[in-house]
Amino acid sequence: MAATLTRGATLSISHLSFSSQIQCRQQESECLSTVFRKKHVSSLGSLQAIAKRAALPRYQGLRTATLLTRSKCPSQVSSSGLEKTRYGSKEVRAAAVSAARPDTVEPIQVADLEDILKEKGECGVGYIANIKNKASHKIVQQALTALGCMEHRGGCSADNDSGDGAGIMTKIPWALFQEYFKEKGLPPLDEKQTGVGMLFLPKDPEDTKAAKALIEKVLSEEHLEVLGWREVPIDESVVGPIAHKEMPHIEQLFVKVSLKEGDTQKDVDRELFITHKQVERLAEKEAWGDDLYFCTFSNQVIVYKGMLRSVVLRNFYLDLQDERYASSFAIYHRRFSTNTTPKWPLAQPMRFLGHNGEINTLQGNLNWMRSREATLSHPIWRGREKEFKPIGSGKASDSANLDMVAEVLVHSGRTPEETMMMLVPEAYKNHPTLQIKYPEIVDFYEYYKGQMEAWDGPALLVFSNGSQVGCCLDRNGLRPARYWKTNDDTVYVASEVGVLDIDPANVTMKGRLGPGMMILADLETGEVLENTAVKRRVASKYPYHDWMAAARSLNGGGFLGGPTKDADEVLRMQNTFGYSVEDTQMVIEAMASQGKEPTFCMGDDIPLAVLSARPHMLYDYFKQRFAQVTNPAIDPLREGLVMGLDVNIGKRGNLLDVGPDNVASQVRLSSPFLTETELDDLAADPVLKGVRLPAFFDASGDAAGSLKKGLDALCEAADKAVKDGAELLILSDRDDNLDVSRPAIPMMLAVGAVHHHLISNGLRMQASIVADTAQCFSTHHFACLIGYGASAVCPYLALETCRQWRANSKTEGLMKRGKIPMTTNEQAQGNYKKAINGGLKKILSKMGISLLSSYNGAQIFEVYGLGKDVIDYAFRGSVSRIGGLTLDELAKEAVAFWVKGFSAEAIKKLDNFGFIQFRPGGEYHGNNPEMSKLLHKAVREKNSDAYAVYQEHLSKRPVNVLRDMLEIKSDREPIPLEKVESATSIVERFCTGGMSLGAISRETHEAIAIAMNRIGGKSNSGEGGEDPVRWEKLSNVDAEGQSATLPHLRGLQNGDTAGSAIKQVASGRFGVTPNFLANADQVEIKIAQGAKPGEGGQLPGKKVSPYIAWLRNSKAGVTLISPPPHHDIYSIEDLAQLIYDLHQVNPRAKVSVKLVAEAGIGTVASGVAKANADIIQISGHDGGTGASPISSIKHAGGPWEMGLTETHQQLLANGLRERVVLRVDGGFKSGADVMMGALMGADEYGFGSVAMIATGCIMARICHTNNCPVGVASQREELRARFPGVPGDLVNFFLYVAEEVRSTMASLGYEKMDDIIGRTDLLQPRADAVLEKTDSIDMSFLMPPLTESGSSTERRRQPVHTNGPVLDDELLADPEIRAAIDEEKVASKTVKVVNVDRSTGGRVAGAIAKKYGDSGFAGELNLTFEGSAGQSFGCFLVSGLNIKLIGEANDYVGKGMAGGEIAIVLHPRSTFAAKDAIIVGNTCLYGATGGQLFVNGMAGERFAVRNSMAETVVEGTGDHCCEYMTGGCVVSLGKVGRNVAAGMTGGLGYFLDEDGTFESKVNKEIVAMQRVGTAAGETQLRRLIEAHVDKTNSAKGKQILDSWDAYLPKFWQLVPPSEANSPEANAALKAAGGPLVAQSA
Repeated sequence: MAATLTRGATLSISHLSFSSQIQCRQQESECLSTVFRKKHVSSLGSLQAIAKRAALPRYQGLRTATLLTRSKCPSQVSSSGLEKTRYGSKEVRAAAVSAARPDTVEPIQVADLEDILKEKGECGVGYIANIKNKASHKIVQQALTALGCMEHRGGCSADNDSGDGAGIMTKIPWALFQEYFKEKGLPPLDEKQTGVGMLFLPKDPEDTKAAKALIEKVLSEEHLEVLGWREVPIDESVVGPIAHKEMPHIEQLFVKVSLKEGDTQKDVDRELFITHKQVERLAEKEAWGDDLYFCTFSNQVIVYKGMLRSVVLRNFYLDLQDERYASSFAIYHRRFSTNTTPKWPLAQPMRFLGHNGEINTLQGNLNWMRSREATLSHPIWRGREKEFKPIGSGKASDSANLDMVAEVLVHSGRTPEETMMMLVPEAYKNHPTLQIKYPEIVDFYEYYKGQMEAWDGPALLVFSNGSQVGCCLDRNGLRPARYWKTNDDTVYVASEVGVLDIDPANVTMKGRLGPGMMILADLETGEVLENTAVKRRVASKYPYHDWMAAARSLNGGGFLGGPTKDADEVLRMQNTFGYSVEDTQMVIEAMASQGKEPTFCMGDDIPLAVLSARPHMLYDYFKQRFAQVTNPAIDPLREGLVMGLDVNIGKRGNLLDVGPDNVASQVRLSSPFLTETELDDLAADPVLKGVRLPAFFDASGDAAGSLKKGLDALCEAADKAVKDGAELLILSDRDDNLDVSRPAIPMMLAVGAVHHHLISNGLRMQASIVADTAQCFSTHHFACLIGYGASAVCPYLALETCRQWRANSKTEGLMKRGKIPMTTNEQAQGNYKKAINGGLKKILSKMGISLLSSYNGAQIFEVYGLGKDVIDYAFRGSVSRIGGLTLDELAKEAVAFWVKGFSAEAIKKLDNFGFIQFRPGGEYHGNNPEMSKLLHKAVREKNSDAYAVYQEHLSKRPVNVLRDMLEIKSDREPIPLEKVESATSIVERFCTGGMSLGAISRETHEAIAIAMNRIGGKSNSGEGGEDPVRWEKLSNVDAEGQSATLPHLRGLQNGDTAGSAIKQVASGRFGVTPNFLANADQVEIKIAQGAKPGEGGQLPGKKVSPYIAWLRNSKAGVTLISPPPHHDIYSIEDLAQLIYDLHQVNPRAKVSVKLVAEAGIGTVASGVAKANADIIQISGHDGGTGASPISSIKHAGGPWEMGLTETHQQLLANGLRERVVLRVDGGFKSGADVMMGALMGADEYGFGSVAMIATGCIMARICHTNNCPVGVASQREELRARFPGVPGDLVNFFLYVAEEVRSTMASLGYEKMDDIIGRTDLLQPRADAVLEKTDSIDMSFLMPPLTESGSSTERRRQPVHTNGPVLDDELLADPEIRAAIDEEKVASKTVKVVNVDRSTGGRVAGAIAKKYGDSGFAGELNLTFEGSAGQSFGCFLVSGLNIKLIGEANDYVGKGMAGGEIAIVLHPRSTFAAKDAIIVGNTCLYGATGGQLFVNGMAGERFAVRNSMAETVVEGTGDHCCEYMTGGCVVSLGKVGRNVAAGMTGGLGYFLDEDGTFESKVNKEIVAMQRVGTAAGETQLRRLIEAHVDKTNSAKGKQILDSWDAYLPKFWQLVPPSEANSPEANAALKAAGGPLVAQSA
């Protein structure tokens, strides 16, 4: 083996056997690990140097990619300076300790979001099980090998050596322990009565002694006999420095449990469970309490884990190398944590499960679990239920909490599979197969829907109680899971295929877990149960169908037929409750007319509610949280079938009890939206016994304390009502006789207060809360009320507003003239409800939440501008980092709205607050007409005095953003300006925002790019691709500043280029081709955008001109709404894979990741840095946009000041700051903004809207209409001709900004930007910044103590991060291949491949694209690979590059391919039919723009998602096939999953339907289904099947061709409207004598 450690000249170790390759990699890993431990590695350059010195072969670079790239990870997470303003962390913990004691009665404590935000992680998981329950050491060894082959799915700490976590769960190795006891002269163990504990103990010897004494004391009290302690044999030398520093003392504890008559193993484990819970509760009171942890304490299973890398686990724990260590199963887990605080207990598996994913509803899940603790009881516990409470902890990870709840359920008598079905239910509502064939499974889910909210979020879960070993996937299926069975009765499940070398001839079954699916190995019965078999067994346990017969649903009473009040009274009420003209006209009436949320543009440039001088509704202080990086958003438009808005109203019973009583007490609602009649029906329900509680407070006397008194009274009334038997509380501000001295309590405050009051008193599960309110009209309002505890809402004033609008004669006139759709009064209200429901789905989806029942009470918000007393009273556990209004100040704001309704003006008109659109006298907007005019004058005249006026205008504005609350101080004397870094140097740090060509015009986009290229800054392509003509350097500019190359531009110069230095890769992949990427200086991955985080970009159809459609490979006139970022960036390890892909295709380009500010972003950014990003961009919520729903613009995302500060500080604390460049953008307008960004830690600075203004934008704010009057944001040629800008205007602006920065630096006494970046000590509160509403704002979060960092210039100059040695490099080094590329010849090669060979073909494709473009290569490369390919096989292929895989592949096959060909076939030794085998993973052909893919087998989920032009044949797929396809052709010769063709706007699909079930699986919202009825269609189909047979020798394909006439009628053709008049789809074309005019969708 020694010889293999020297890098070979060609394909190094690929000739070795699989096991030899693995052994080689592990040796190399240890070699490199040793180097790292001897010398601290602080930069990528030294990483590369070490790799070079170690002379690693390519497989080492692949398998230990974390050592070279992705593992450049944080060391220790510290929140230095960041916890100063969080509420209640210590208090919560202390109270939780008290609440945990069974002898005390304290208020129940809720989970704190600050604690939850600290732990996020993803991973690779799997299990191996012998279903005959035969134990062997081979299974343990195989699990460790498989674990090692998923190292790239894990992460490491900043020392590049301490793993984020790796572990293995097995049966207890009794033979090993019996031998140990024998060696020690101890009696043999009675395996039926012995419990084995695997413990992490305090490191300090005295603390270890104390901990063991406490444990033994509890064991004695429990009458458990201590048989002995065993120090676990370990090798400390293999542990990384950071992990070693925090490494616990590890021992095993052996105890004897005395069995009573009739006791079973389960009773033994239950006793051990209670014992370890008691120990943990008592240990919490000790100083060393956090250092004591039970990995397992069981009679069945044991877990060996730690903060280790995969390949180190077996070397660290010597037991794992012992042949006597035998087990019949093993669960393994490799963790990638975005937060790398060295916490050994957070490594997985946990005690019951291993989790790859993220629980998005964790805070709500924990609060509901705490709420139901008072009702949990079961005879099996013999009255000891209090001893395992509290259940869960906000300080633990989501995985640990899920494990804790699962433990309780399993020990309460539930089977493991039943437990997982309860906690993580599948999407059964829109599942034809379940509904028709397995209704008993549906009944099971329906039953538990009313008892328990789902733990919602992406999750691949492996689990075991020692008798059953299983794996299940969440309802969205966004985690890969493949399984196979061999002829020796062994079942394998893994995140990837290829993790073990198994002879294909021995494999008898292959499959994959789709959304919501489960597989179970029952070691007691010797069965392998696949999905429905498992679930039918569980669902048949009780008569759920009979019980559900008693279920009651609210049969909606419908909408009222007309207005119930006169117009004057409604106007008065609207004024009273804080409505404005914008609210009624732009929001409510727009929804009533269109049935969807209104769209607007240009972002949110008004002050935060707390900074505003104007009253705001309470909702405006809350920002919706959203998914980024660690978990995916969901696509509510195309994958809405997995979502549900239904809720159950009424009492929830004892979760541990099963029976019909839990059903009859509840009423099911299809939506949380209640009409007035529906609310009356609920209130009159005799079972619910609803009580209406008026929500008002007395403001007639002293204002101080008045609101709190009203809230106290309301909470006491709620408490009394529940104790008196009410199961429905209706909080109402409805009163026919409103009183000026009795204002309504803000309904959100009322709901939150009652919700938390009932939680504290243990009464929350006894009743549901419904809000009957006038103070709710937008989707955000609904979300806030539901998120803080309301199960349903009746927006009675909003409904009356709809009725008034429809009854108005103006509305009638508009309808008659065709200006708006004709609707009845009932339809108008129905449209409004539809818009609210659709908006709620969007809000849930942006956080990756599928079910409203899980969103309810989950508090998925962060707060900007409310003080501690408000948070503690009504919104406990929410994050509010800057403090703000007190309850008394909130009362004043509520009264300010209220009294307006009692003035004489109240019945005349509504105010226009100007919160959405700028208006004179309204709310201040940062981008206002005066600012635009001043800037235009300065840049067009190149007038520094005019720029000074512009500066002064900005400096005198009212407080508009958080940085306006700060000022800069200095510790130095001023210096002469000439000593300061030059303006030309400073502008190199400037970038422009990711504004897409499509959202803005070609003229604007190119002028901005040219300007940035002139100054050495960077423009951003935005989403949508780029015309290659822009990459040419101009040499034909005439004296008038014009060029034939770009004839539509003025002010050009020879030497200009219009290419964007930053090429953006967004979720829609529009315009992303190999050529596009190969010509980038930087590539930006857009995870989120400030104006609508958690959602995809949006381009109205009227802006999709033929030119834009050509760039985006889409159809002209068809609206483009990109999916949210989830298809290949749904987790940190998959983001790392995309970064790897992009570094692969263009190793010269740095990769940036764009995030949006929110609480916890520092943790997320740490993960991004570990994922090998070169640059991290933090955007603020105030970013501009071409088109977005108003609620998204207004109510999501946070200020960049908060996000940047947190990110910079966390990266510093984690040892990651020097690895990445930090870029910031959001509302930048001047040098003052640059200075603030620099002091808070940014290296580079982005300008968005202001760059548009400098080139001519007049802020008309109609970008989404395509009617921009100056052609800045229009695709209409006559308007584009009005474009006034030239590149020089923007150049002037940036030079002025740089000179402003220079002037400020000179006044502060600093010479270089490097000297001020991160200098938070130079910030101080601005003395003259006085707010109208409160003086309780706390800016300390933005001014943390100074932490030294390195040189910003050095960070910006560091080389591009590398993927390390890769297979493609060796291919490109091959003389024959190199010659074929350079000389356009033909070459062929055959190469071995394994799962750690990722993005294979991508770098070769990038090299060809750089030289020839996507389709210009005239040569031919034919590469054949044998084995199991890693992720992204064949990504970004180009024409002339043809690859064949003999074996199987993982996710993302053919991602972004633009040409060429991929053929994938089973290994010839395989024993089963290809049509029955899953041989490629999920999300294949994502964003493909050309080429062909032939798969001789089945694919996973989301096959051909966003395919734009590729052709493919596959023999079956999972769910969501052809999702959002805009071109190309897909042929499926086998069965497919649900939701086929959702959002498909282009291309054609052909699907073989042999069993007649296909029609029920099609999403018919857009596409039409028809048989193949044209000669052209038949020709296309046959051509592709013939090619498929030729490339793959497909037996199924041959069968179809041999019986063509019989099979053709069984094919369905899916046709979107844009293809309806194509010759392949329209038989009338030939008869009509020619092609018809294309219709746009």
